[in-house]
Amino acid sequence: MSRTLIIYSTVDGQTKAICDQIQAICKTESNIVTMISLEEAQSVNLSYYDKVLIGASIRYGKHRPELFQYVNRHRAVLNSKKNAFFTVNVVARKPEKNTPETNPYMKKFIQLSLWQPQQLGVFAGKIDYPKYRFFDKFMIRFIMWITKGPTDTSGTYEFTDWDKVQEFGKAFSER
Repeated sequence: MSRTLIIYSTVDGQTKAICDQIQAICKTESNIVTMISLEEAQSVNLSYYDKVLIGASIRYGKHRPELFQYVNRHRAVLNSKKNAFFTVNVVARKPEKNTPETNPYMKKFIQLSLWQPQQLGVFAGKIDYPKYRFFDKFMIRFIMWITKGPTDTSGTYEFTDWDKVQEFGKAFSER
């Protein structure tokens, strides 16, 4: 029996949705999969698990500080497991910025993190203007205007390539 832990850090829920998809791929009769938020992970014993996957979103150009605190504090245990990390950001909607080697947020994560994951993934996120508060709507629209993305605040725009999520999930499951 194998035990997999999936930890997500999300602002609007897209990272959790991606983790839900990966959880479904990894779950088998011989693999128990637990999925928890980064906040819940603070009180979980990582040594219980055989594999650990962490997914984290970007907001205003940064991963949450709690993510770095967590992976840096637990890097020794993470390194002793089969492990993977993926980042979710809207910049990854652009083909030239949607791989671990070309995505600026993944490159920054690798520079700032003491943990160096075995498997890396980058997924484009989602913009859900109707769901945002005024400030977020204004700031995200401004960023989209600068980067030539969608600016119609009445719309929701999903950029996630679910086939790419499937491939990543299968590769992680087979590790």
